[in-house]
Amino acid sequence: MPASQTAAPDSTAIRVALWRALHVQVDDAPYVLEDETGMQIAAPESNWRERPDMHPEGTRGYRASIVGRARFVEDLVAEQTAKGLAQQYAILGAGLDTFAQRRPEIASRLHVYEVDKPGTQAWKRQRLMELGFREQDWLRFVPVDFEAGETWWERLAAAGFDAASPAVIASTGVSMYLTREANLATLRQIAQLAPGSTLVMTFLLPLKLIDEPERSQHAAVYERARAAGTPFVSFFSPDEMLALAHEAGLRDARHVSTADLTARYFASRSDGLRPASGESILVGTV
Repeated sequence: MPASQTAAPDSTAIRVALWRALHVQVDDAPYVLEDETGMQIAAPESNWRERPDMHPEGTRGYRASIVGRARFVEDLVAEQTAKGLAQQYAILGAGLDTFAQRRPEIASRLHVYEVDKPGTQAWKRQRLMELGFREQDWLRFVPVDFEAGETWWERLAAAGFDAASPAVIASTGVSMYLTREANLATLRQIAQLAPGSTLVMTFLLPLKLIDEPERSQHAAVYERARAAGTPFVSFFSPDEMLALAHEAGLRDARHVSTADLTARYFASRSDGLRPASGESILVGTV
């Protein structure tokens, strides 16, 4: 396959995968999430832990946020599946997500759809094959060429997703790249799913809602994203995001804060690991 069709994931997707592995390698047990599979897929250089963005101390808060949100999403999927409220699980902007590889006891009970750019997906499928992971009937890759005008909704349906069956839709680390109108359009599409379906989505808080010293740290991250050509364009207060969810037609919506994640997954840790403020979670029900 031509290299242009198997483009490696962007730096953000790789960084997330490496932070998840770093959690297992440098933080104390018990681990919030055990995932070194993403690192194996990414196949970083041997000295990857010496990268500035992998510094064990300097990345503690961000690393904790990444593993905390991933654990929350997976717990939600497991809970909905056990209750019989989910038959499908769609991951928007899947990147190097490894749920299907790490949790086959849950994933095999669902139809799992990974949505991402064509080049990234082709690259990931090739890496999984090289690592010895067999393709499963219940795991479907959904390539979407946004630049060509394709929509994730249409491609998801073409891949076999059944809008009449209950589903969990996860979108982490995506909303900040979309305009308010694009986020509202996504929420409206999800609101048309079968009753009982659930959305779990992360969003960034405005800087004014983040206390120092984290506010300055986040501002620096946002500036680097802008300089890299991938600026964050949407920020929401919890009330604004809940209002957007209700405007879109979701029956129920709740906000999961950093404090909620801390109490649930990081209480009484021997290493004092805590997630950084700045990112929150919306859970909406159809």
